[in-house]
Amino acid sequence: MSQAKVATYTDSVQAADRLSQAAGPSWDRIDAEAVARMRIQNRFQTGLDIARYTATIMRRDMAAYDGDSSQFTQSLGCWHGFIGQQQMISVKKHFTSTRGKYLYLSGWMIAALRSDFGPLPDQSMHEKTAVASLIEELYTFLRQADARELGVLFHALDGAVQAGNALKERDLIQQIDQYETHIVPIIADIDAGFGNAEATYLLAKKMIEAGACCIQLENQVADEKQCGHQDGKVTVPHEDFHAKIRAVRYAFLELGVDDGIIVARTDSLGAGLTKQIAKVRVAGDAADQYNSFLDVEEVTPQMLNPGDVVLQQDGKLVRPKRLPSGLFMFRPGSGEDRCVFDCIAALKAGADLLWIETEKPHVGQIGGMVDRIRAVIPTAKLVYNNSPSFNWTLSFRQQLFDEWSAAGTDVSAYSRAELMQPSYDDSPLGLEADRRIQQFQLDAAKNAGVFHHLITLPTYHTAALSTDNLAKAYFGTDGMLGYVAGVQRQEIRQGIACVKHQQMSGSDIGDDHKEYFSGDNALKAAGDDNTMNQFG
Repeated sequence: MSQAKVATYTDSVQAADRLSQAAGPSWDRIDAEAVARMRIQNRFQTGLDIARYTATIMRRDMAAYDGDSSQFTQSLGCWHGFIGQQQMISVKKHFTSTRGKYLYLSGWMIAALRSDFGPLPDQSMHEKTAVASLIEELYTFLRQADARELGVLFHALDGAVQAGNALKERDLIQQIDQYETHIVPIIADIDAGFGNAEATYLLAKKMIEAGACCIQLENQVADEKQCGHQDGKVTVPHEDFHAKIRAVRYAFLELGVDDGIIVARTDSLGAGLTKQIAKVRVAGDAADQYNSFLDVEEVTPQMLNPGDVVLQQDGKLVRPKRLPSGLFMFRPGSGEDRCVFDCIAALKAGADLLWIETEKPHVGQIGGMVDRIRAVIPTAKLVYNNSPSFNWTLSFRQQLFDEWSAAGTDVSAYSRAELMQPSYDDSPLGLEADRRIQQFQLDAAKNAGVFHHLITLPTYHTAALSTDNLAKAYFGTDGMLGYVAGVQRQEIRQGIACVKHQQMSGSDIGDDHKEYFSGDNALKAAGDDNTMNQFG
């Protein structure tokens, strides 16, 4: 169970009481039990406390996966602290434990939703400080979720004490002592590092100080960075990328997060360009191997033009193909080999986990690359983006259509080009494709080395979808019923804590503090006239 190392409730109260007796007048009218409760509600004092704690959790989970591939982990991308908070409240509500459930911080969503410039594409144009700020915001909301939930237990404990129910009192103290925090690991996207290795190091420190135990870094050129699912991606030679990996590691070690995790992402599968030719020191070294993937043509000195760049490869003089922009081109079809090469090199350079950005969710494709990587590094494992950029329905239906066709199964009832049609939803092909989508994460964990499954942008899409449904109903003929039937009634029936939005925002915590500070003079919000009482 993911729980911070804290003293028992009784020990905390007794420690505060001893302090009050030794402190003298400064503790006049300070209640030791209230102090103990506030300390328990705020057990994580700094972001570094969180980073160290969550790194230990993630390392434990990685070891568990190495022993049993069914023990993979998951996360959803969150673009606001409230979204992350509600995700983890829901996880605890439905699954009783947060084990194996993380948060993902997406650079895409920061660019699209959190930049002072307004919505931006995923090209690292947003303020780099927004990344660390969102990490801090997410953990602020998660810590508040702890304080709120523990406050509910404290009020129940007070009720049991007042009622003289010793059995209930002991049970509640045990629940407080065994309380599982909402604080979970965040995998945080640093894009391509927002500059050189020094810039990467400085931003990594800010992210770690905000609470990040895991930083994801990609091998694109920082000032040419593109979304992994768009065209125009430009990669860098290994020396450049590995310097940034080391910069992140130094940031972790400087701040005392010795177990910090680095995810090395390669976009080479879909990147056909590089900005520079690697400097070869010894024939066959990593730079020479990187350059071997360039798309070249054999030339003679007489064929050269002013400004041409030439290389010697296998005793021949070759000219790399170059765009008018000056970027160099890789050989078509070399992406998978470059991915495998990148991944092996990144792990040797100090990365802990890999991320291969693919163009479709295909276990066979991912697994084929992982098998090649594991032939060199047997413990290699992936973080994989279950991306909303994939058309999952169409992709899996087409994969199944092609598989059945190759096996001689009659597919005449289906049109491959029209497989998104709702009429196929309940067909044998549609149902089997859905079953495979449902099993994708388990299959990829078992057969493709995926330790962590995430969806980068889910809450961007859920916010858009739920807002569309509400706007359509409320501004249409349903009027207020559009909100009541579609939102509030569902909150009540599904036990969504946010139906009491004042309590969720911290009004009860504030009332407790008012009582601590002012005693009987406290003007509290949770009185008989509070309309939140309508929700029981």
